[in-house]
Amino acid sequence: MSDKSKALTKLIIHSFEKNDFREEKLTFTTPINPETFTKTSHIELDTKRGHGQPGTNPIYKSTAPEELKIEFILDGTKTMEGYVDKYKSMEVTAQIKSFTDCVYQYKKDIHRPMFLIIRWGSDVKFPCVMSHMDINYSLFKPNGDPLRAKITANFIKYESKEAIAAVNRPSSPDLTHYKKVHEGDRLDLLTYKVYNDSKYFLQIGKVNDLTSIRNLKAGLQLYLPPLDKT
Repeated sequence: MSDKSKALTKLIIHSFEKNDFREEKLTFTTPINPETFTKTSHIELDTKRGHGQPGTNPIYKSTAPEELKIEFILDGTKTMEGYVDKYKSMEVTAQIKSFTDCVYQYKKDIHRPMFLIIRWGSDVKFPCVMSHMDINYSLFKPNGDPLRAKITANFIKYESKEAIAAVNRPSSPDLTHYKKVHEGDRLDLLTYKVYNDSKYFLQIGKVNDLTSIRNLKAGLQLYLPPLDKT
């Protein structure tokens, strides 16, 4: 293994004024790498059930954006091994300001905090915005100035509207689709693929003026419009 591969890589947060993440404005390098690093994925489900029913059939509503939680130490004692030289001579309050300027402060020019990319090694690249943070002070000088603080910061993955639309466009049930019927295709299954529910197959048969919904003719072009599911 080469010395380069053994080198300690610090977590770096890059900030940008625009959501194209092209022109970097500020960076913050964690002086000591995070104590914990938690990535959370969450699917939102409708779990409502009728009165008196003991169970439920969870229905998919949406996929929430991924969240990232990091915890790291800011130290002013100058005793921690491997501490980044840039911050070693800075007071803890100055280190906190460097961090919050990068990830938290409202920017008048863009009317919001900055867009961020968190990088750590070759595996972590997380475009995001900060959602919240906690600062826990645990060591103090005799005059009350902090000597150590623990940062707990949460970030929500950022994706532009254009990127989300590009992902959803091919299969969105809110858009018009056309399906060519192949030998053995069934209307209920074709309906399920588009609307994620086969119960609309009678409506699809009606809008396509089908005389039979059981025997679909191969080569037939089906029109599957957006449906009002209410």
